[in-house]
Amino acid sequence: MAHIAVNGRFLTRPITGVDRFASELVKASSVTLSGSNVLRIVAPSDGEIRHPPPSAVPLARFGRFNGHAWEQTELPLYCRHEALLNLCNTGPILHRAQLVVLHDTGYLENPGTYSRAFRTWYRFLCFELIKRSRCLATVSHFSASEMMKHYGVKRERVNIIYESGEHILNAPADNEVLHRHGLFGKKYVLAVGSRSPHKNFSAVIRAAESLQDLNIAVVVAGGSNSRIFAGSTFALPNLVLTGYVTDGHLRALYSHAECFVFPSLYEGFGLPPLEAMHCGCPVVVSNRASLPEVCGDAAVYFDPSDPSDLAKQLRRVLSSEALRLELRAAGTLRAASFTWRRAAESLNELVRTTWG
Repeated sequence: MAHIAVNGRFLTRPITGVDRFASELVKASSVTLSGSNVLRIVAPSDGEIRHPPPSAVPLARFGRFNGHAWEQTELPLYCRHEALLNLCNTGPILHRAQLVVLHDTGYLENPGTYSRAFRTWYRFLCFELIKRSRCLATVSHFSASEMMKHYGVKRERVNIIYESGEHILNAPADNEVLHRHGLFGKKYVLAVGSRSPHKNFSAVIRAAESLQDLNIAVVVAGGSNSRIFAGSTFALPNLVLTGYVTDGHLRALYSHAECFVFPSLYEGFGLPPLEAMHCGCPVVVSNRASLPEVCGDAAVYFDPSDPSDLAKQLRRVLSSEALRLELRAAGTLRAASFTWRRAAESLNELVRTTWG
């Protein structure tokens, strides 16, 4: 029986894609891991717990620091007799008995998105973790190939733990967001926004401009960026920027959209398309990076570097009810093949083979 600690630094941060991965994996692992191992989660004393772990998993809070300082100094001392699971790209360099999940190499592929100081530190950290950790994992075969390319790691060292989108169904749909933005009963295309330029939401703005003749709204949910949503784009009559939305709001938006568009240039996995599929929303997605691996034959693809191709594929989907029905059915089947329980079973197998 192994004593397993989970690096819970993510619990004190606003939830992002990697934090969602960690949170949902810990929930599922409370069932699959706890039967054969002693599992607990450890987090800094400082900071609010923003998304609590399941009650079945003990939570220990300790230390005077937070952030990287806590992770690199206090965490390895506190967990020195335990195997440590790091699920969110980082971990303590000095702790060898650990599993590290590196989600992507986006800071190398999209350097303009990150500061030079961040890139320098992160590159050093990733190389050291790869060199010292007992077990490495990532979230797609695409990301595994990126790790081989950028870090020179051998493919047989990299294990795959796929993500899931089923968590979106845990939140009841909150239609308040539809009423607040005048969307109830109105046809719209949905995109989930981001501040990162590689998410390519300028393509969604250009699509909104080209779809004005269809009387279809283009809704962008999530964070905004003045470099993307700038100038006259705010004046487009068919563009709706919702700002931050809860999971309940997001579920309602997915469920009522004519289709969901995801124009990203780079993704290690890409959760939102699976979330949309779980909600019965047809998906139109970039043909780059991990997205074909995740979406399979359950999406319509476009070249994210060609705004005219995005507009063309959106028009194709919007003009065909039969195609939307086909995509809904295919999406439901595709999404069902990715579950957090299956992800937790993959993690459990890695723990078993690494630590017994």
